[in-house]
Amino acid sequence: MLIDTHAHLYDSCYDNTALFINSARDKDIQKIIMPNLNITTVESMLTLQKAYPHILAYTIGLHPCYVDHHFKKQLEKLEDYLQNHNKPCVGIGEIGLDFYHSKQFKNQQYEAFHIQIQWAKKYQLPIIIHCRNAFDEVIEIIKKNQDGQLKGIFHCFGGTKEEAKKIIDLNFYIGIGGIVTFKKSALTESLPYIPTKHIVLETDSPYLAPKPHRGKKNEPAFLIYVAKKCAEIQKISLEMISTITTKNAQKIFWN
Repeated sequence: MLIDTHAHLYDSCYDNTALFINSARDKDIQKIIMPNLNITTVESMLTLQKAYPHILAYTIGLHPCYVDHHFKKQLEKLEDYLQNHNKPCVGIGEIGLDFYHSKQFKNQQYEAFHIQIQWAKKYQLPIIIHCRNAFDEVIEIIKKNQDGQLKGIFHCFGGTKEEAKKIIDLNFYIGIGGIVTFKKSALTESLPYIPTKHIVLETDSPYLAPKPHRGKKNEPAFLIYVAKKCAEIQKISLEMISTITTKNAQKIFWN
């Protein structure tokens, strides 16, 4: 059994969600976690989770790419959702820093990230971190806020073994997705050095579909390709990578 720790199934590109959920079940995906993006995506996400409560869970957060001058108003509304729908909510995310797309609201991104980390502590929830062109900055923020209780996932990791060690040293997990199957992926070099007890699997659907579906719309059922590639690189069985990463995800979100 597998757990997809990151899939935006509420995205409008999924015109028949039932089809994708049934396809995931056929591939032994037992749980799918949907990270939120901003205030406009919450309702569709909640509605979808209510329709499939046994397989879907979600997190509440403001993605750094949606941080602007009005981010505090978004955060106020998002925390209301967090307080009123806290049972199916299993984390805060996705949150973090993104200096790849724009640095226009850099200071606001820092503030939004800090506020949401405090939510994680207040509500005793893990965080799902989006980090792009800001690895050192994110590591420094987590280091300052790590009080032994903070936990979560560095989503969509594709870095070096040295970067992986920094994440692990902070008691965080590493999210491995479709890029592990790409021909020039840095994970080919770094993944053998990352202990499986620190790894969880994800698709980031509808983005970053793995080979042999690269360039197409991603879906949770494709997690099997990620699991197979991880098993191949780490030279362990598919059953072992599935069992360990599933236990890791359960430990993060349901312990």
